[in-house]
Amino acid sequence: MNCRYILTSLLLLIVSAYSLAQSPEPGVIPMPATMVVKDGYFTIAPHTVLLYTDEPSKKKAALFASFILKNHGVALAQEKGSKNNGKNSIYFSHEPRRSDKDESYTLLIDPANIVVSGNETGLFYGVQTMMQLVERNNGNIRLKCADIKDQPRFAYRGIMQDVGYHIYPVSFIKSQIEMLAKYKMNVYHWHLTEDHGWRIEIKKYPRLTSVGAYRAGSQVSHYIDSLSGIDHIPYGGFYTQDEIRDIVAFAKERHVTIIPEIELPGHSMAALAAYPQLACGDKPGPFKVAEHWGIYDDVYCAGKENTFKFLEDVLTEVMELFPSEYIHIGGDECPKDRWKVCKYCQKRIKDQQLKDEFELQSYFVKRIEKFVNSKGRKIIGWDEILEGGLAPNAAVMSWRNIEEGIKAAKQQHDVVMAPQTHVYFDFIQGKRELEPLAIGWGYNPIEKVLAFDPTPAGLSKEEKKHIIGVEAAIWTEHMDTHRKVEYMLYPRLMALAEIAWTRRERIDSVNFFEQRLPLHLAELDTTDKLYRVPGPIGIKDTTLYGVEFRIEMKAPVTGAKIYYNFEGQDARETDFLYDKPVYIVLHKGERRQLKAVVITPSGKRSINTTMYFINL
Repeated sequence: MNCRYILTSLLLLIVSAYSLAQSPEPGVIPMPATMVVKDGYFTIAPHTVLLYTDEPSKKKAALFASFILKNHGVALAQEKGSKNNGKNSIYFSHEPRRSDKDESYTLLIDPANIVVSGNETGLFYGVQTMMQLVERNNGNIRLKCADIKDQPRFAYRGIMQDVGYHIYPVSFIKSQIEMLAKYKMNVYHWHLTEDHGWRIEIKKYPRLTSVGAYRAGSQVSHYIDSLSGIDHIPYGGFYTQDEIRDIVAFAKERHVTIIPEIELPGHSMAALAAYPQLACGDKPGPFKVAEHWGIYDDVYCAGKENTFKFLEDVLTEVMELFPSEYIHIGGDECPKDRWKVCKYCQKRIKDQQLKDEFELQSYFVKRIEKFVNSKGRKIIGWDEILEGGLAPNAAVMSWRNIEEGIKAAKQQHDVVMAPQTHVYFDFIQGKRELEPLAIGWGYNPIEKVLAFDPTPAGLSKEEKKHIIGVEAAIWTEHMDTHRKVEYMLYPRLMALAEIAWTRRERIDSVNFFEQRLPLHLAELDTTDKLYRVPGPIGIKDTTLYGVEFRIEMKAPVTGAKIYYNFEGQDARETDFLYDKPVYIVLHKGERRQLKAVVITPSGKRSINTTMYFINL
């Protein structure tokens, strides 16, 4: 065996690594804590009965019945009864003695019966797993027999949806919440105020929406090009309190908590445009709602009492709308320039014996926390609230890097890991020149999301308990439509759900990408949602050196087709259709270029993937 043959063999192993792993487990995302797959199937037929014992289990039975009727056209009977009734049945066992925060469930499937058990939340997640397990085979509606015992790794599993830069329809917000529930995510962090728009109706301060919800134009150029590219098209909108109540109720039915964010003390230009007296100085303003992306020096004055009266009034109405344990108060990217020259702020620093403007921001946050705590709630803020001293009961959302979360955990504060390095979904997913316009830095493909472990090394066992969850942020400077939000969210949401729910040792990237994700993308492909179609499994943008190559590709979406060519042009449907391994033999000094594209059953396309082969 010569060296050239060894080199070629190694390259073949690298190229086809994905295709070597197989798993008998059904395609559930996120992967359950334990799942023992058994022989046989439970078949759903018109005579199948859904059994319940009380109102919570009745609701979950009705949820599953609705799913079967909508997707498979079978109306299932629902009745109060026992799991030992001898019928072909699915028994929903409500266990109310479990803690409200217990999200675990058990799901036992055998050929005669299914039993799903848990408290109300656990039952809901058990039903989500059942929905994923349902398959149609030769006209039969069935579920693979299995014993599943499942519980989440983290209590907090969420996304942050910004609507300050761009606002989206209520129907889209609900569609996101439905997808969170499907993948056992339980937090929708709603970023409602920004320099560029105030999006929540506050009855006591109507100018927040009549003025603060609208801007004269929007930046259409790149984020860092802050001096040009305004379209001069008036833009805005807001959510009424009735709409918010409707969305909160919708989310509650799906066991999703909505955490509102009211930015302070920075990112407040929209509020200052409406009420300029809240800014520093004796006669501040006038201000306008921001049009360029970026950070603005004008912020809430930390020295004026009317600032705190305003914010307490706003937060009172917010807390009446949102029953969440946490209220997000922002705290990020607050310039201190105005405070340094403001007589009111400097007097506050002197009177409170503060060291500097960073401690003034800490005073600001602590004062807001005291008010929020008095209402029986807790605050959570971006990791800048660590600066100048952390508020006593605050939780920290670590976004700038993982280290800020480590600092907070070591101070015995709860932490949600949301680092831009791994889970910012406004970052690009592929080659920048091939992706839609996005923020000017950052690269977070789905592989990087799945590789992220929210619990960092270096923490003690007790400190690790303070890492309560993980969240992905969707900032929307460059997402002017909800369709683009979908493109940036899916399928990365599935990887986020996996790292949020599943224990690290249970996460198998090959199984995820090759066995489970293609099934879920095929289902998503049947809906009207837009998503980013991954490239072919088994081929990446890279260069391989050798003489002979055997390329095996697999479709990342079940049912999709792969087309490829060697002409140096983007692959088209008129090119080769991949249906068997591709063999390449090169003469000395020869090089070839393979381009491949995935086209899904609904006609969606991946970005072309290019691989170079060189024989030196």
